[in-house]
Amino acid sequence: MQHERETLCKYRLERAKEDLQAAHVNHESGLFKAAINRSYYAIFHSIRAVNILDGFDASKHSSVIAHFNQFYVHTGEFERNTYKIIDSAYRIREKCDYSDFFVVSKEEAEEQIKKASAFITSVTEFLQK
Repeated sequence: MQHERETLCKYRLERAKEDLQAAHVNHESGLFKAAINRSYYAIFHSIRAVNILDGFDASKHSSVIAHFNQFYVHTGEFERNTYKIIDSAYRIREKCDYSDFFVVSKEEAEEQIKKASAFITSVTEFLQK
C-alpha cells in the first residue's frame, strides 16, 4: 500500500511539473489566463502529491487544500505563508476561468508562474526528506 502511495505521489509531482511547463508555454504565447490556470494546477497537483502520502484524496479542490493546510502548513512542515500562495492562486484561477471580461496582465501571469515554481520546489524538497 505504501509503495502505491509513493508511486502516485511521484506521478502527481510530475504532473505538476508538466502543468508548470504548460504555464510557461502559454505565457510565452500571450495566453495569460491559460498560464494562470496551469500555474494553479501545478500547485494543486503538488498538494495532491503530498496529501496522498497520508492516504488523503478528495474530489473537491477546497477539501484537498484544507487537508494540506491543516496537516502540513499549520503543523510547520511548510512555511506559514504557503496558504496565502495557494489561496491567491485559487482565487485568480477562478476569476480567469469563470468571470466574464476578467483581464489578466502579463505581469500577473508571470507572478503566478513564479509562485507555482517556488511551490513545486518546496514540495520537492519536502518529499526528498
